[in-house]
Amino acid sequence: MSTVTSATQTAQDILASLARKDTTTTSTTQQSKNQFLTLLTTQLQNQDPMNPMENAELTSQLAQLSTVEGIEKLNSMMTQLLQSQASAEGLQAAALVGRGVLVEGKNLTLTDAGAIGGFELDGPADEVKLSIKDAAGIEVASMTMTDVEAGSQNYMWDGTASGGGKAANGTYTVSVTAVQGDKTVVSRPLQFAAVTSVIRGASSTDLQVGDLGIFKMSEIKQIL
Repeated sequence: MSTVTSATQTAQDILASLARKDTTTTSTTQQSKNQFLTLLTTQLQNQDPMNPMENAELTSQLAQLSTVEGIEKLNSMMTQLLQSQASAEGLQAAALVGRGVLVEGKNLTLTDAGAIGGFELDGPADEVKLSIKDAAGIEVASMTMTDVEAGSQNYMWDGTASGGGKAANGTYTVSVTAVQGDKTVVSRPLQFAAVTSVIRGASSTDLQVGDLGIFKMSEIKQIL
């Protein structure tokens, strides 16, 4: 995997490369067609005059040629579509650099400005409780929300501790408990960080999210 950087190829180099690929594809397709027609012609020339090829059989072989050509064109179109999708995903990812996002994780970083966190619910919940704990595992503060919809949600903690004082700046952990009636709703905490770079892989475009690590676009739960 390599980090996205400015392109080093010139436009002429790129166009020349594409031209070579197109020529190769066209040549391969034409070669297959020529081989098929040569085989069919030879078959017709050497057929038994007393038992000539049926029209239906000839039509079937011509239909096979048409099917092969159609599959090759479809493959070419799919390749172009995937290339366009990859380019669009790369542009979308580049626009996220510097933006804050929520990804799955239990850490919550408190600064003088407060702390931003989130959680994700697999279904709606009557009540969601967030328990914020320090490095020793002792609950420092808690937050309760009601009538929360399914999906990803965000919240802000101003740092006020359960006793009314101000909690010390630093990293805390958050656990989430959600219920709907008397049933538990599957939930998971989300943590906040800024996207710092875009990474282009062989099959996907990924994001470096601060010091949390590398995440796929599909793993970004919310953009703030």
